[in-house]
Amino acid sequence: MRNYYLAVDIGASSGRHMLAWVENGLICMEEIHRFSNGMAKKDGHLCWDYEKLFGDIVEGLKKCKELGKIPVSMGIDTWGVDYALLDAEGKVLGRTYGYRDSRTNGMDEELDKIISPEDLYARTGIQKQLYNSIYQLMAHKLQEPELLEKADKLLMVPDYLNYLLTGVAKSEYTEATTAQLVNPETKDWDYELLKMMGIKTDIFVPLTTAGTKVGNLKPELVAEIGFDLDVLQIASHDTASAVMAVPSMGKETVYISSGTWSLMGVENMEAICTEESRKANLTNEGGYAYRYRFLKNIMGLWMIQSVRHEYEDKYSFAELCEQAEAVKEFPSRVDVNDNSFFAPESMIDAIKAYCEKSGQAVPQTVGEVATVVYQSLADSYGQTIKEIESITGKDYEAINIVGGGANADYLSQLTANSTGKTVYAGPTEATAIGNLVAQMLKADEYESLEAARKGIFKSFAVKTFEPQ
Repeated sequence: MRNYYLAVDIGASSGRHMLAWVENGLICMEEIHRFSNGMAKKDGHLCWDYEKLFGDIVEGLKKCKELGKIPVSMGIDTWGVDYALLDAEGKVLGRTYGYRDSRTNGMDEELDKIISPEDLYARTGIQKQLYNSIYQLMAHKLQEPELLEKADKLLMVPDYLNYLLTGVAKSEYTEATTAQLVNPETKDWDYELLKMMGIKTDIFVPLTTAGTKVGNLKPELVAEIGFDLDVLQIASHDTASAVMAVPSMGKETVYISSGTWSLMGVENMEAICTEESRKANLTNEGGYAYRYRFLKNIMGLWMIQSVRHEYEDKYSFAELCEQAEAVKEFPSRVDVNDNSFFAPESMIDAIKAYCEKSGQAVPQTVGEVATVVYQSLADSYGQTIKEIESITGKDYEAINIVGGGANADYLSQLTANSTGKTVYAGPTEATAIGNLVAQMLKADEYESLEAARKGIFKSFAVKTFEPQ
């Protein structure tokens, strides 16, 4: 009898249900449900609609029943850093803020009064990003302290969605590490740091890892959906799942999980919390089975996605690449990690303003804007790999791009050119695959993560790009 596994993969702009099974050692996969997601203004703040997301999750489960393909387990992965505060009855307190909301502006200065950036990095190993949960909590403490006082639990987004499904509150390790509140030595919440911040520690659920069973569906959901299954913790931060799906090719490889963000790094068994690493703004996020994702968070396809939307989506991404290639000699570049590109009213205007301010030629045409974005991203990848090699003391042979960005052949070739490394592109569905592999490992479909990665390489198309 075939065992089905269900990945619920939710990104910042959309989510999908991917159903999978193993056949002759290969992973077979089909998308059965897709839905939209996004932050919306609520009382002047950017917030998520968790009720809608939960409804979409239930709808996808119903699709399994309609297809007659009942999964034995499911796992949910999402973006990082955002959370829900719950009262003693499990109800959400206050707004469900999104990480692009401006309420964290200035919170780094407030936190610096409590702990220096150097000491904070030494004890968490996480790069400074103003949207990290630690700064969101500072905003809660200073702007809405009454909510923190009422809070009974804090759950990261995938943990909260699991809670809605099962009624069981568990906190998963990889997602929690994005908060900048986890100690890499204890591999649990840094309770001493929380006390220093004046945040009560009993709202934090002790961390457990991928493969842990959260629970079964609530009885009322079983009645509505028509079946029950195991809800499992997987590597629930989407990048942690994506990195699990980096194929095994027998080479020392740098990965780029390429989507709205570009997460570029390597997999280590120990965290690197040095001052050199901090100054390079590299981070040590948690990975499967207590691995560390030593990476840099780079502004990714968000920029070209925003540009495309401003042109009213009349150009496909392939057409944008073609127009960028046609004017590839256009010389201007931007720092893709500059804060002006984080959430501008107009990405095109932000790109033009950066070029003008830095004394460079200002792009005017669609192709010129696109080539500035693509070439600047590739340049950032080239700089980052040098930093990683310097700090780790290793010379990496290749780069593996996984995620939606692996479809962008033009960017893959630019990356090969800028880094001087062979680039492997694929699989594109890396996050969902990693989610599914965690469930398959729990079910002994594969004996190890390395065996699963070999299976991934055999199961999905991977393209090769050499430097030119």
